Amino acid sequence: MTEPELVVHFTDADAARQLRADVRAGLTDVPKWLSPKWFYDAEGSELFERITALPEYYQTRAEHRILSSHAVEIAEVTGASTLVELGSGSSEKTRLLLDALRKTETLREFVPLDVSESALRAAVTAIAVDYPELVVRGVVGDFTTELAALRSGSGRLVAFLGGTIGNLLPSERAEFLSAVRAALKPGEWLLLGTDLVKDPARVVRAYDDAQGVTAEFNRNVLRVLNRELDADFVPEDFAHVALWNAEQEWIEMRLRATRPMTATLRSLELTADFAEGEEIRTEISAKFRHRRVREELDAAGFGLHRWWTDDAGDFGLSLAVAR
Repeated sequence: MTEPELVVHFTDADAARQLRADVRAGLTDVPKWLSPKWFYDAEGSELFERITALPEYYQTRAEHRILSSHAVEIAEVTGASTLVELGSGSSEKTRLLLDALRKTETLREFVPLDVSESALRAAVTAIAVDYPELVVRGVVGDFTTELAALRSGSGRLVAFLGGTIGNLLPSERAEFLSAVRAALKPGEWLLLGTDLVKDPARVVRAYDDAQGVTAEFNRNVLRVLNRELDADFVPEDFAHVALWNAEQEWIEMRLRATRPMTATLRSLELTADFAEGEEIRTEISAKFRHRRVREELDAAGFGLHRWWTDDAGDFGLSLAVAR
């Protein structure tokens, strides 16, 4: 077994600086907002894993079914020698692709990229043990800014799964897809997971589950601010809200103040005043149609080569080639 490599492009100090800048910008804006990237401390990551197993949260199961059905086809079409996974987390779903590419005997290297060094270190160690024939090179970085950290090569397949692209605003998606294209050579591949437009009531339930796990996940971002920025938010004084934006075709998660209050963030020398009912937007999750996916890929310099959905039409998986 080749020892896995871990390259750090995003340090704890970088994360602290970005958190401070994001929170100052978001809490002084009108309306207020916080970036969803700050959900994922250890507690937030554990809560999200619980969310993916909830009966209301269909996305993870739908994408897994598509990958189970089409991983071998993806491996045969791409003939990838390097698999790059963006926002990899535990890399569990990617094992379906690794297994398929192992069968085609083309894969030589696995490069997961994630902002969490601890999660990535555990993932690369586990992958290196289970796939000893692979060179495993983890990159600690923000997938929206660190694509230049990927070594140039050929025969690469970039996987961006889980519908995470829906957390980006349209302008951010365009910038991200263009950055992925710039990192690839013509003929290399992008595998993109997108949640699809469906009955809004069903989408809302996926983000406002009966057990309240998503509500705790949402409020956890305030606990992150309390710990990292010496703030004094009372998370229980904010109600979890999930709303469908019909015009944009996305879900919005918000935290709504249940009373007038002032939060002090001592590390930022900042106070944030809240009227009763005032909200902080903490996440958007855009839902897609086939046409929008094709058009956004095309605008970034990709050609849509394959499109798959699960039997219920809940989730879409796109295989696109760099032109």
